[in-house]
Amino acid sequence: MRDLSAAHIEAFLEMLSAERGAAENTLQSYRRDLDDLYDFLISKKTTPLLAESKNLSAYLADLGKRAFAPSSQARRLSAMRQFYKFLYAEGLRGDDPTAVLDAPKKQRALPKNMSEADVSRLLERAALEAAEPGKDRLNRLRMLALLELLYATGMRVSELVSLPLKVLEQDGRFLMIRGKGNKERLVPLSRSSISALKAYGEAKKAKESDEEPSSWLFPSYGSAGYLPRQVFARDLKGLAARAGIKAASISPHVMRHAFASHLLAHGADLRVVQELLGHSDISTTQIYTHVLEERLRQLVETHHPLAKEAKNRD
Repeated sequence: MRDLSAAHIEAFLEMLSAERGAAENTLQSYRRDLDDLYDFLISKKTTPLLAESKNLSAYLADLGKRAFAPSSQARRLSAMRQFYKFLYAEGLRGDDPTAVLDAPKKQRALPKNMSEADVSRLLERAALEAAEPGKDRLNRLRMLALLELLYATGMRVSELVSLPLKVLEQDGRFLMIRGKGNKERLVPLSRSSISALKAYGEAKKAKESDEEPSSWLFPSYGSAGYLPRQVFARDLKGLAARAGIKAASISPHVMRHAFASHLLAHGADLRVVQELLGHSDISTTQIYTHVLEERLRQLVETHHPLAKEAKNRD
């Protein structure tokens, strides 16, 4: 029985190599997964050729008991499905027992976030450096403007670095952003972001008085004409390190998450945050509901009369 099953697995791997051009690492991965499945099924007095859906479902449950991550379980299920499709196509089985199996649910990872204290430290450090004199002051003013705008609006980094120069001509508390799908949205600016933007704009104008002005707010000599996202991300990590914050945990995208999370923590409506972030679907914004859930829990524990009675009894 072992030789027959082994022959089926080998034939499947040969098909992957010959017909699909699978790499050696891919073949080895499939081999490990199917050998593990075989060992489990043998322990349950059956084989891959005779296994029923309930046996394969039990195998997936066993992976969970062995602390396999949902992503690893999903990979094993994918290998099983490919194998049983092969057996069915070759006439070795009259059915596909994996057809009714459900993929393990993956927990949606919560976005990395920054505390309000860390954001304050980052902005304070950027403001301190921007105030220092020196030939590189324009770049330091630029960093302060970038950070203030990012935290004030929650813009995507691609939207931020590609802002047009005409932003400096605006005289108001709102900014029009052109986002995904060429859709426009209006976002409010904080006083500190307006101030940082004005200081950067004045310094930029003074330095470029004799030059042909770029059409971008944050120009660069690169092919796109504006500051590359990677350069901003690199400089942000450097600033974070100087501010005493773990650089590996900071990125422009984390700042965007901080914007959304902090708004919700202070009572903002989820629909409002959806509009500000430029999400077309509310389900995308709902990743931040963990913030709302925690805030609601605290509200109930603080204000609900029964919660107060329970606390007094303790």
